[in-house]
This record gives sequence, structure tokens and C-alpha cells, in this order.
Amino acid sequence: MSARSSIGISTMKKPCCKILSSYRNSLLFGFFPPRKMNHSMIDYLSKSQSKSVQCCIVDQKPHVIGYSKCLADPNRQAFFVADSNWVQFHSRGFISKFRVDKGATRGVLVIPNVASDNRNHSTFVEAHVNEKSFESIYMHGGLNVKPLVIERIVAGHDAVKQEVESKVDVNESSLNVDSLKGLTNESSVDRELSEIEKEAWKLLRGAIVNYCGNPVGTVSANDPADNQPLNYDQIFIRDFVPSGLAFLLNGEDDIVKNFLLHTLQLQSWEKTVDCHSPGQGLMPASFKVRTVPLDGSNGAYEEVLDPDFGESAIGRVAPVDSAGLWWIILLRAYGKITGNYALQERVDVQTGIRLILNLCLKDGFDMFPSLLVTDGSCMIDRRMGIHGHPLEIQALFYAALRSAREMLTVNDGTKNLVAAVNSRLSALSFHIREYYWVDMKKINEIYRYKTEEYSTDATNKFNIYPDQIPSWLVDWIPDEGGYLIGNLQPAHMDFRFFTLGNLWAIVSSLGTKKQNEGILNLIDIKWDDLVSYMPLKICYPALESEEWRIITGSDPKNTPWSYHNGGSWPTLLWQFTLASIKMGKPELAQKAVALAEKRISVDQWPEYYDTQSGRFIGKQSRLFQTWTIAGYLASKMLLQNPEKASLLIWEEDYELLETCVCALGKNGQKRCSRFAAKYQLLSLEK
Repeated sequence: MSARSSIGISTMKKPCCKILSSYRNSLLFGFFPPRKMNHSMIDYLSKSQSKSVQCCIVDQKPHVIGYSKCLADPNRQAFFVADSNWVQFHSRGFISKFRVDKGATRGVLVIPNVASDNRNHSTFVEAHVNEKSFESIYMHGGLNVKPLVIERIVAGHDAVKQEVESKVDVNESSLNVDSLKGLTNESSVDRELSEIEKEAWKLLRGAIVNYCGNPVGTVSANDPADNQPLNYDQIFIRDFVPSGLAFLLNGEDDIVKNFLLHTLQLQSWEKTVDCHSPGQGLMPASFKVRTVPLDGSNGAYEEVLDPDFGESAIGRVAPVDSAGLWWIILLRAYGKITGNYALQERVDVQTGIRLILNLCLKDGFDMFPSLLVTDGSCMIDRRMGIHGHPLEIQALFYAALRSAREMLTVNDGTKNLVAAVNSRLSALSFHIREYYWVDMKKINEIYRYKTEEYSTDATNKFNIYPDQIPSWLVDWIPDEGGYLIGNLQPAHMDFRFFTLGNLWAIVSSLGTKKQNEGILNLIDIKWDDLVSYMPLKICYPALESEEWRIITGSDPKNTPWSYHNGGSWPTLLWQFTLASIKMGKPELAQKAVALAEKRISVDQWPEYYDTQSGRFIGKQSRLFQTWTIAGYLASKMLLQNPEKASLLIWEEDYELLETCVCALGKNGQKRCSRFAAKYQLLSLEK
């Protein structure tokens, strides 16, 4: 084989991979009939580079299954990939772009010696050029198409076979010390890992999935004795977040970057359930790397990414949290921990953020600033009576909006979106703080509510019936402390305590400082109920008897004090650790981690625990659950380096009050002033 240059049109540095997809109305990736070209231009292109290349091309048609694949034949016939203005030409080792203006054709040859000219064209946002390679050249056609990324050109005989070495450290006896320089203090770097931590790191790295030679994520569970893994052998966006955080804290950022970019490339795919397509910008719940034999080959195969948007899930529900919220939060964490913000500034990443925001901020019939979702559209992915406006989604939505506001490039094209984000943040924070918060004082108010109130002066705005106050809550709520209820809708308050939503309310400052302190006080006071033998209860209390039968539909997996119905989930440790450190109570997290260490390794890292005290391993719990392992490791590293936790939290943003769109007083239809908003917020803090 003669020396070649390799051009990969993908998000990664390793070519010859395939992504199953279909794009909606995406002319950029559709076939165009060959346009007449000036023969002198073709001759110029052919003479400009004598070496042949092996290139990964995008071969995608609108509304049909397409893919990105690698061509082994450098003499393949030319074809065009274009939108209405730009034609991309692939032929005999060249990738060229031509501007089509009223029949005239102007060519730009994309090779290193002229790549700098690309900065002069609006379709090129960024290009880093040196003598040997150029990276990150983007072409896009607006929000309706997926940006085409030429990541790197590598010259040399073995260019196609070249692989980027992973930064994963296989040393089981200690952390990746070299990569931790600058991240931690010297004492923590030199710390010897415990046997449990060594085992956890070995298991976490054993769960890594590679795609085209590069790590792209971790499987949900990696139990060698499990003969029916179902979808636990896939990479879940939600589940990978603690894994990504653990890798980032240990200086291993490549896998997180790869994960973020590959899931971004899956974003605009059109998947359908009963001939219906979800909104553009939706991200998959999970994806899997599959090997597919090549047509007409003898034993050869290629790797493909096969996503699941919910069309294969139990209940056919697309998770709202995984459909962009967790991705944005992890993207922010990547920049904060690594100090590298170039990834956030890429045009394809910026486009992905805007697509997610447009999907979440889309106008509908709902009157509330909180997100309206169906039952099972979050971590609790089965029927549990959380349809409507569950706290967990609102807290993650708030964190994602704040993350996006930090990362969005503000220009003429995004200023309206940024304004919409600010407006929603302000309204959402007020809505949750005012109507979801309960403590002894608030419950006494609800107990004396009058119903059927009509007017803007109503006290009982959602027509809540006092008889909805459950009997268990009367004696359970402490005199000091409180929490945010699980759900709020007209004539309905779900008084259950949902741990994830309350923890993220603290981390993101969705709650006021006083409310955040009250939540941790309640967890501390009710430790035996919410933690007991294994942290932490996903919700409290469990649905039992007739209530369980009606609300869950007699779900055999969500029996009382099992799985999502009051089960204990060790993965919640890392979020509890963040919340505890933020509020100046790291001792609570240390206590919870020490409690988990007594059993979690001996029990083979279960997904969840059963019974009211959390003493039994879940009856259908997967062992060697990756986010259980990663959550423990992330908690340990955050406790050892609390300064890193400060990078992952949000403090109160008083500027949000300047965009307040609803007064907190009785004249609710007036726009509140800055002074009034700040005064009302301060009154909540008292």
C-alpha cells in the first residue's frame, strides 16, 4: 500500500465506523444529482494532490436509514453532499466544497495548505491548522441539520490503522497520579487506595465500551453471571454521568469527550413509535455498539452505533432527563474540571445545546413554567404516579438551563434564546420555591385551606383539598427542616419525599439557602427512614396495599420497598456528597459513604436494595452495576478534594430576579420590579 492521507468525517479521530441514523429534512446530508462542473476545475483538483486518500464519507439520505462508513476504494465515483448553496465533492482522494451561486461554481479545496481560507466563509466556524494536520472544521446548515465534522487529517502509511491511545490508567493500586496533577493537592495524590477502591476502579474500567478503538462509555451493568442482560449491556446517558464524573476527577477525560460527541451525533435521528416521530433535538436513552458483517465480505465487519430513543424500552417512554438534560450537565462538568472549554465552543456542540433548549422551551398548552412529562420519564422509569410535573425533572431542568446559559455563545442568533432561558429560570425557581416547599408551617396552612377559590387573590391557587395531607406525614415531618414535594398539579400534591429531586435542588440552588439547609436537616433527622443500612432511599414512603395496586398497576417489580417504590440506590451517594459539601456538612456524606463501604463490595455492587431498612439485595437487582461503582468512586474523590465539588455546583444567582415575569404577591398578573423581587426572595430566606 502506498502512503496515504486519511480524512475522517466524523466526531472521532478513528475512521471506518458506522452510525445508523436518519435525519429530518436534512439537505446537507442528502444526495444531490451531479451538477455540471467546469472540467478545468476538476483537472485542478486532480493535480493538486498526487497521493490517494482513504476517507470516511457521510452517505445519508433524508427520511431513510443512512450511515457513516469508510471507503476502502480510493477510486470510488464522485458524489455530492450539499445543501442549497454548498456542494461537497468526493472523488479520488479529495474532499472539496463548492459554492453554488446563480449557476456559477467556486471551489475551495480542503487541504492543509489552503485550510486557513476556510475562516473567511460563514460555514466554517473554526479551523486549527499546522503542517501535519488540521482539526475541527465544521460545516452546518442551521438548526435543522447535523453539522458535518472533519476531525483530523493524518498522513502516513498506517494512517487508517492509527489509534489514539486512551488515557485510562490500568494501574489498580493507585489513582492516575500524573493526570491528577493540578487537580488535587499533593496529600490526596499520594494517598494509597483502599482495597474497595482498587476493586471499584478495576470494575469500572472493565465496563468500558470501545467504538473504533476509542472508549465511548460504560455499560449499565457488567455481571459475567447474568445470562439475560436485557438492555443492561447498553450505554445509558443517565447511567454514564457518575462514570464520566469519576473519570474526569481522575484526569481521564478522553472517554467523556468521546461520549459527549458520539451521543451528540445520535441526537437528530428520527426514530418512530407507531409512525410518530419525537421532537427534534431529542437524545437517545441509550445506545449500543454492534458489529455488523460487511456485505460481500468474508469475515470482515464494521462497528455501528445503535441508539434507543424509547421505542424499545419497557412502556415505550422516552426519558426526559436523558433526552438532553444530563448531557448538558455533563458537558458543563467536562469544561469545569478539565479547564478545556474548546469542546463547548464547537459549532456542532453549540447547535446540540440549542436543539435541546428549543425542545424543552417549546410553547404548549401548559400554564406552568415546570416541564410537563409522562409517568416513567426519568430515573423512575416505570408507572409510579409521577406524571405531570415531577420534582426530579424540574430540578434537572433548572440545572441544565443554568449550565446551558453558561456555555451558550451569545450572538445575534442566540440572544433571544438566552433571554428565554433567563425568563424560564426566574419563573421556574419561584414556582418551585413557593409551591413545592413544605415544612410544619406550610402543612398547617394547607390544613386550613379553603377550596373553590376563584380570582387572582386566591390563596389556594391549585385548589388543593386539605384531606390530601397523608396520615404518615402528620407525625413524620420534623419541627425543624422540610423538603420539596414530589409533584404538583391542579387538585393534587404528591407529598412523597423524592431524594434525587431534593438533592439536585440543593446542588443547583433551585431552592433558597434556607430551604436547602432544611432538606439536609430533614435527611439527618430522618436518617433511619431515608438511609438506614444502605443509602439512599429513592423515595419515601413506599406505595402499599390498595394504593400500590391502583397507582403502579400491581407492578411486580415495584412492590413496596423495592426498586423504584422505596428501594435504596447507592448511586445517589455522589449527588448526596455534592449537596452535603455545598451546604458545609461533608460529615453527612462521609457517614453515608462509610455505611455503604460495609456492604457494597461484599454484596457485589448491587443496583439497588430492598426492604424498608435496605438490608436485602434487590430481588431483581443487577450485580456489578456500573453507576453504583462509579457513584461510590466519585463520592470518595469529592470528599478527598472538596474544592472540585465547588466546580460542579451552582450558587444563588440574584440576577435572575431581574427577569422576573410574575409577582409573588396577590396581584400576580403584574410584572414585578427588581426591588420587589429581591425583597420577596429575602423574605423567603428568613
